[in-house]
Amino acid sequence: MGVVIFIREQKQIEVPDGTTILEAEIQAGLCPDAPCGGQGKCGKCLVKINGEIVKACQTLVHSEMKVDTLISSQKHAILTEGLNRPVAFKPGLFIHPVKLEKAIAGDNRSDWERLVTEVRKTSGLEMTHVEPNLKLAASLFDKRKEGEDWFAIHTRDSILELKKEKPKAYMTAFDIGTTTVVGYLMNAENGTVCAIESMMNPQAQYGADVIMRANYALEHGVEALSSCIQTAIDELLHKLAKKKKIQPEEIYQVSIVGNTCMHHLFLGISPGSLVHAPYNPAFSERLTLKAKEYGLHIHPQAQLLMLPDIAGYVGADTCGCLLALRQDLKDEISLMIDIGTNGEMVLGNKEKMAACSTAAGPAFEGAKIECGMRGAAGAVDHVAYEDGSWTYTTVDHQPAIGLCGSGLIDLVAQLYKAGLIDEMGHLESGQENDSIFVLVSPEKAGNEKGVYLTQKDVREVQLAKAAIAAGIQLLMKELGITEKEIQKIYIAGAFGNYMNPASACAIGLLPPELEHLVEPVGNAAGEGAKIALLNTDELEATDRLVRGIRFLELAASAEFQDTFVDELAFPEEE
Repeated sequence: MGVVIFIREQKQIEVPDGTTILEAEIQAGLCPDAPCGGQGKCGKCLVKINGEIVKACQTLVHSEMKVDTLISSQKHAILTEGLNRPVAFKPGLFIHPVKLEKAIAGDNRSDWERLVTEVRKTSGLEMTHVEPNLKLAASLFDKRKEGEDWFAIHTRDSILELKKEKPKAYMTAFDIGTTTVVGYLMNAENGTVCAIESMMNPQAQYGADVIMRANYALEHGVEALSSCIQTAIDELLHKLAKKKKIQPEEIYQVSIVGNTCMHHLFLGISPGSLVHAPYNPAFSERLTLKAKEYGLHIHPQAQLLMLPDIAGYVGADTCGCLLALRQDLKDEISLMIDIGTNGEMVLGNKEKMAACSTAAGPAFEGAKIECGMRGAAGAVDHVAYEDGSWTYTTVDHQPAIGLCGSGLIDLVAQLYKAGLIDEMGHLESGQENDSIFVLVSPEKAGNEKGVYLTQKDVREVQLAKAAIAAGIQLLMKELGITEKEIQKIYIAGAFGNYMNPASACAIGLLPPELEHLVEPVGNAAGEGAKIALLNTDELEATDRLVRGIRFLELAASAEFQDTFVDELAFPEEE
């Protein structure tokens, strides 16, 4: 056995000899960054041992080792706000007074039947097929006094709790992204957002994208990934409750959106069907579950609502975006794109809609880019080139230490504009090493190596942008729509929120002629998760929305491959 001492975290763990440092970090609960899933390819899991910087995933434990994880305490910039579409407040969670009079002669109904009848009467809801909860009924009949008012907290088909005094009741909505997790606490009486909490998705230690995580689950079982995200959601629930100064038991309803892989992993379902043809989800229906059965320590009877998935790689997060935007109710033809490790997109209007997903890869999230990083302090987020001079900005105005997605796109676009990258993506920087462009020298950076772009980085950007562009082209072909007919492009997600549309169009990620139509909508998936709680009609509309969308499976499409190759080149400048 070997002992690993993590210096910064002041943690110590004993593991068998031959365990990797990365595996020891995971066992110690450190949530290391390992975009390539421990394959030794990304170089993001670097640690320092005896003054030497090594890859944690390729370094084996032996005897006693003191490890500096090099992990800073910098907080990542996580996007929590999104387009706020007003909806009528018509929640599925209710609070009504109940008053049960003494049973009269001949009334042979059980306590439970009398309780359901009273709740129906005071709420005006039919409440058919209400699952019996005799414990709840007994709690009322054992404690009440004649004619005394109590309060029932209930949904349309379930009575969750009885209280003697008018209770506080809250709902929470979550967007489980591949990279980040965001939660919103809402008052169940008026829908007001009371608190917001977010965190990095701890599953990142098992790989940056859904394919890596799915493969990990297939090789090692789903338990580690499932418990990992369930614990994260439970932690956020308790942080939300603490921020509002309420008890977790006062949270009665939770809605969750996420891509199909995140959806399956949260529920503890193998994602095997997603990585093998025909790439279908194990199931895609909207679900109403018991929150306590998925590791959520809130009210014991709390409901967990899972929005429906559309297809294998177009998940409930896209369904959430559709709830936030409601393209299906509009005359105008619009294109919604959620750009992340996958690029989910929906094109159409109330007449016809089609969706697809393209594997953009994690380049825009910082993985596979030598100086790539997520949007934390010191990340270069915007770059400009004017009159032979380069300028840039960083997150929180800190010394530059890497490139986040928006900065990466800006830099490639500006290098193309400056003639240092040609149409085929060949980089000639004109600097000491012609295949590397140094934006920030080590002397001016906040790290030892500076901030630069390599030829390989440019290729990664080409692969990512070509996948998105090809998906757009095939959606238009499917619906018989041209660029001229598209009236709005909604860009969802953190990358899209900070991305410069001019840069995205300059490299061909978006059709250049549509630059003026681009509108960032922030965390639209999270907004949809909130709407699902605020209005039951909107929640039920998701079933119809999902059924009405044509899905294009591009993974095995020869036409997609041809279009993808065509889109690799940068567009000619006019």
